[in-house]
Amino acid sequence: MKPLAISMGEPAGIGPDILLSLFAQRQALGLPAFVVFGHAGFLAERARRLGLDIEILATTPADAGEVFSRALPVVDIAGVVPDQPGQAHPESARVVIAAIEEAVASVRAGECRALVTAPIHKGALYHVGFAHPGHTEFLAALCVENGKEPLPVMMLAHEELRTVPLTIHVPIKDVPGLLTEDLIVETLRVMARDLKSRFGIAAPRIAVAGLNPHAGEGGAIGREEVEIIIPALEKARAEGIDAIGPLPGDTLFFPRHWRQYDAVLAMYHDQALIPIKTVAFDAGVNVTLGLPIVRTSPDHGTAFDLAGTGKASTSSFLAAIAMADKMTSGTA
Repeated sequence: MKPLAISMGEPAGIGPDILLSLFAQRQALGLPAFVVFGHAGFLAERARRLGLDIEILATTPADAGEVFSRALPVVDIAGVVPDQPGQAHPESARVVIAAIEEAVASVRAGECRALVTAPIHKGALYHVGFAHPGHTEFLAALCVENGKEPLPVMMLAHEELRTVPLTIHVPIKDVPGLLTEDLIVETLRVMARDLKSRFGIAAPRIAVAGLNPHAGEGGAIGREEVEIIIPALEKARAEGIDAIGPLPGDTLFFPRHWRQYDAVLAMYHDQALIPIKTVAFDAGVNVTLGLPIVRTSPDHGTAFDLAGTGKASTSSFLAAIAMADKMTSGTA
């Protein structure tokens, strides 16, 4: 089976630490073969800093499976990458960007079967002209097909709980103005399609949360449900999408309720992420739907304060690798 691709992420953060630690435990954990896109020399230095006896071998995705049993296979990205935990350097940013670009290209070419991304530090990337709001938007730009950029949809997942925030990193006061019928319908289309194709759910049932308390109480507590969300759901259902709602957000995530559904579409960031963070703070996975490739990532950031210490939890990164493996081996 072809390997997974892992992009190295921010060198000053915990991403490299975790992937090195997981590789060191690959046999005990039963990990699938993967190849890291990053700076081989830096990874070797970080391994020594962490006290890990790991051989780093520059290779190709085609040879990664054979190499994996004895050495960490790395598609070596040239550049300057200092091993200085907690201190992001602009000179490393070009390597971080190139690693993502080459990893995506490898997956799209069929050399690797999925992409797992380590966290990046956007502030460092902006110094070298990074022009995207975030990691996910960059991936979408790299996945243009027939001149059209796909709509990336962020899903947070832990076991059977899957949540999607319709709006993400925007102030709460801006959320009502960003809700549109088209955005809701298109997001539901992506969710329904990928739940079928990526997760093997033949007829996905998607719960949709309301924006206002008690889902607006028929317009008594806000008009967004009546004027935007309900018409969008009617349109989606007319297309054959099993979308249920709008449902009150304060009761939707009671386990007996959300377990009736295959995923939940929430209206804003915290409405979607609080349930996942509550039940799986260290084990949630970020899955990007809507792309022509499978992409997962750990649900945490760079954690500069833990970089180089060997104390960072591997749980979420391990879960991201496991999910990418399942989604591309027919066992999701």
